[in-house]
Amino acid sequence: MTDSQQSDESVSTPSTPAVAVPKTPAIPTPAAFAARPKSSVAAPSAPAQPSSSVDLVEAAKWGRATDDGHVVLLLNGEEVPVGQYPGASKDDALAYFARKFEDITAQITLLEQRVAANAPSLDMHKTVKHLRATLDERNAVGDVRGAEARLSSLDVAISALEKAERAASDQARAAELEAREALVAEAESIAGQEPADIQWKTSSARMNELFEAWKVAQKSGLRLGRGTEDALWKRFRAARTVFDRHRRAYFSALDSNNAAAKDVKEALIVKAEELANSTDWGQAAGEYRRLMDEWKSAPRANRKEDDALWARFRGAQDKFFAARDEANAVIDAEYGKNLVVKEALLREAQDILPVRDLAAAKKALQAIRERWEGAGKVPRADMARVEAGLRKVEEGVREAEDDNWRRSDPEAKARTSSALTQLEATIAGLRTELAKAEAAGDAKKIKAAREALEAREAWLVQIQKAAEDLR
Repeated sequence: MTDSQQSDESVSTPSTPAVAVPKTPAIPTPAAFAARPKSSVAAPSAPAQPSSSVDLVEAAKWGRATDDGHVVLLLNGEEVPVGQYPGASKDDALAYFARKFEDITAQITLLEQRVAANAPSLDMHKTVKHLRATLDERNAVGDVRGAEARLSSLDVAISALEKAERAASDQARAAELEAREALVAEAESIAGQEPADIQWKTSSARMNELFEAWKVAQKSGLRLGRGTEDALWKRFRAARTVFDRHRRAYFSALDSNNAAAKDVKEALIVKAEELANSTDWGQAAGEYRRLMDEWKSAPRANRKEDDALWARFRGAQDKFFAARDEANAVIDAEYGKNLVVKEALLREAQDILPVRDLAAAKKALQAIRERWEGAGKVPRADMARVEAGLRKVEEGVREAEDDNWRRSDPEAKARTSSALTQLEATIAGLRTELAKAEAAGDAKKIKAAREALEAREAWLVQIQKAAEDLR
């Protein structure tokens, strides 16, 4: 029946009690039927729906209709009245109450499909209870016991689904708890470091990332229970508080150190700037080296300030050394002529070597030295080179002089002659001992005499060579 086919009127017959006519829908929902008064039956106000939409053969197994529109349900061998559909054919009356049963079984089928698809089990047991209550009203025709059996199977399946959901929920909660615990543990690890060892930029960024992750978990993650979440949040908040306190203390001390470092370096800058205009090149250069050593040992300020301080200090140094280099350039230009003279003297000195006539060589070198001193200074860049060249010539003459002295030393000649005479006598004695040992056939004495003789003869060669050098 449709909404237009029903009315609020009631009809009664001598053989049946009065029946209330339901408003909507044509095939009422279980909730509508649950609310319908038991003492009344809907009375159609329009022709009944065709019975072709219902399997009347199947419906006839579970109920029947009388000529006056009363319909009964066959249940456990008994006939249970379900209602009256007056003014309609027997088939239409039976079909009307069969459609009510089909509506119930359709809902059972839908619930079975939801369970098979592992849909959320929320309110499923409530739906089963409601459908059972609808069946218990006995206002529909169909396989009531079969429907009840399906509902019992659904109860078991829904309980299993709830158990699986609880297991999945427990697993998800465990994973969520582990992830939240990891956030807290990492925050505590960062906060537990020694402040002096913390990389503040990196650690601060990471702590912010952990806090953002915590907020996302609080907003979108699974609920862990107020007690658990409060305990975790207290730990996380405490870690952030400790970290922030350490950071403030660290940077406060750093600011203090920066201020002290700045004071020290500004004092060095004042000294450096005072020296910048000095023309006492040697003394000022030494003072700058001392200031540089103090700068290196001074504490560092923050990078920006330290770079600015260094620029000022280096600027004073650069000013001084630029002025010194400029002055040296002028001096070097003046000393260029002296360099030409000294290079010529150096070539003249180099011609003395090798020394063939010691006296002539010494006389020539002395004359060169006198002119060398008179030539004056040379450019700084060439000083070491030309001085080294002259020293090499001087060393060559000195070595020749030493060699000549060794050769002419009377004491050395006497010592060499005496050693030569003694060694020759020793060798003669050893030769006599060797001859005696060979005559006696004493192998041990022969070996000892030969070894001693060979050693003395080697010494003799060396001494004779030295004597030749002294001639």
